[in-house]
Amino acid sequence: MKALIAVLPGDGIGPEVTAQAVRCLELVAARFGHQFELTEAPVGAAAMDLTGEPLPQATLSLARSADAVLFGAIGDPRYSDPSLEVRPEQSILGLRRELGLFANLRPVITYPAVYHASPLKAELLAGVDILVVRELTGGIYFGEKHRTETSASDLCSYTVPEIERVVRLAGSLAAARRGRLTSVDKANVLETSRLWRTVVNRVIPAEFPGVAVEHMFIDAATMHVLRRPADFDVIVTENMFGDILTDEVAMLPGSLGLCPSASVGDGRRGLYEPIHGSAPDIAGKGIANPYGTILSAALLLRHSLGLDEEAVAIESSVSQALAEDVLPADLAPRGAAYASTQAAGDAVLARLG
Repeated sequence: MKALIAVLPGDGIGPEVTAQAVRCLELVAARFGHQFELTEAPVGAAAMDLTGEPLPQATLSLARSADAVLFGAIGDPRYSDPSLEVRPEQSILGLRRELGLFANLRPVITYPAVYHASPLKAELLAGVDILVVRELTGGIYFGEKHRTETSASDLCSYTVPEIERVVRLAGSLAAARRGRLTSVDKANVLETSRLWRTVVNRVIPAEFPGVAVEHMFIDAATMHVLRRPADFDVIVTENMFGDILTDEVAMLPGSLGLCPSASVGDGRRGLYEPIHGSAPDIAGKGIANPYGTILSAALLLRHSLGLDEEAVAIESSVSQALAEDVLPADLAPRGAAYASTQAAGDAVLARLG
């Protein structure tokens, strides 16, 4: 297979962890006989330093022409003031909008070797394999906004087509997994949630009859994903609820550094990134955890390129590295020796090759 992959390392630890994922993609190409053209471009604060824009036209053009986008991290303390008109975070929002990426996929898997790093008891972590599907471009974040000196409002709005497309995606993913879909809403209070629930009840039984649907209020969901996380398969929810829930379940494996993500749309092209931030406090020290970015590269292979065997090879290599105690600083027990970013990447490559 031939594929163009846009590599956007971004800021902070982004270039360090992205470099390890690129090495894995290069090895996959060599081992399985593919041709990956990996083309790098600036984004975020790094792009602002060069061009004054967080998402330069050349970077956007590359992303539009690519089969997939591998993204590092964005954010810089110099631009942390939320009142600034131009900020690094605008780049990721622009990419999602311009590429038509309406759903965020957050897989959460626990690894026995690092149960010690999770805030939950080990007996709750066995067998956890959750996929959260978050609607990404609608809801309260994108609704009409008003503010005066004495009041403020944010409109939460959804249309049936917006809900249908993300529910169909979640249904197809659930059908390919364990056949269980939990739809999270607040239908006892919100009209948008009542519409959401109506669409779920129409689409899933008609189009995915083998998928069992459970409805759960967001407040109950935040409790149950901690009390009984292994009971969940695929979770689908709207934008704000998904924003909260995905950060919560990301703590189950023990570190944000273990968690990948994919932003996808109607086509095969997607944007793949670790869920952690740019971590400027450790940038350049060689201690960042690259596993989340490497696992994001596996999602890229699976969802954009249709290369499931290659994706599984990367995921298995990460799992083996963890099982053999190749633990970056965020996962190593307190006071224990830990693997550098490069060493963790080397460990995955050794098992992948």
